[in-house]
Amino acid sequence: MEQELIVRGRRIGPDDLDQIRGLIAQEGQRGRSHVSSQLCELWDWRQANGEFRQIVCRDLLLQLEAKGLIELPARLTGVRRPGYSNRIGIPRQIDRTPLDGWIGEIGHQITLERVQGRQQLQLFKDLIGTYHYLGYRQATGAQLKYLACYHSQPIACLSFGPAAYQLAPRDEWIGWDLERRLERLPWLVNNDRLLILPWVRVEGLASYLLCQSVHRLRADWQQVYRHDLVLAESFIQTERFAGTCYAASHWQCVGVTRGRGRNDRLNRRAAPLKSIWLYPLRPDFREILCA
Repeated sequence: MEQELIVRGRRIGPDDLDQIRGLIAQEGQRGRSHVSSQLCELWDWRQANGEFRQIVCRDLLLQLEAKGLIELPARLTGVRRPGYSNRIGIPRQIDRTPLDGWIGEIGHQITLERVQGRQQLQLFKDLIGTYHYLGYRQATGAQLKYLACYHSQPIACLSFGPAAYQLAPRDEWIGWDLERRLERLPWLVNNDRLLILPWVRVEGLASYLLCQSVHRLRADWQQVYRHDLVLAESFIQTERFAGTCYAASHWQCVGVTRGRGRNDRLNRRAAPLKSIWLYPLRPDFREILCA
């Protein structure tokens, strides 16, 4: 390989491949996880919170193997037991009494809680898995989840996770180049789920929750990951939604996707078209992303 590759935001050159192959030959009998751990240490490849980028490194190795550039050792154990799936059930111990009204009347009685602990996480999974049209998917990377409650009963869910790796309208709007994008993508976050439970019909609730979440998002992210954020993004399926609640909460639409999914590397363009919405979390976001 004469040219460099860019895999998971890291440039991989011939010397890197030789190093990885040598590490596999020397340590491969101890398993793939051990190889990725050793590689993280050799590269000092860390997250913003100082922890090694173990999951990203394992995915990088899998992508290099898929390209035929390395050969990973056999798995010592299965990644998950056969037939494993996220356990999603219909939430039963929640109040489904219809809630109507206007956010100006009941907003002071709504709390937005960051999901913490196994019980809250399972409730979040069950609600998203049961009532969101995209269902629940096991997320990877840094993420925060929120539950909105009215009188201690859940009425809505929001979650934020890794931003899209490459997105032409967003990248042109920001004005950064490839090198800055590779380096500073962790300063962006993606609002990947917003769910108002079907028995809740409170006018203005969605935009209210978007405002509440982005106002606390930076502080929560810094508390959990010890890293700041400067820009939030979200995608709205144009055939389903107009993005009214995002516009009402001062998000800006900057374009439409090309119908490619996050991992579409063959230009099949089978995904629905989505409008792209952005919300600056800091006024100096361009200085940080482009400087």
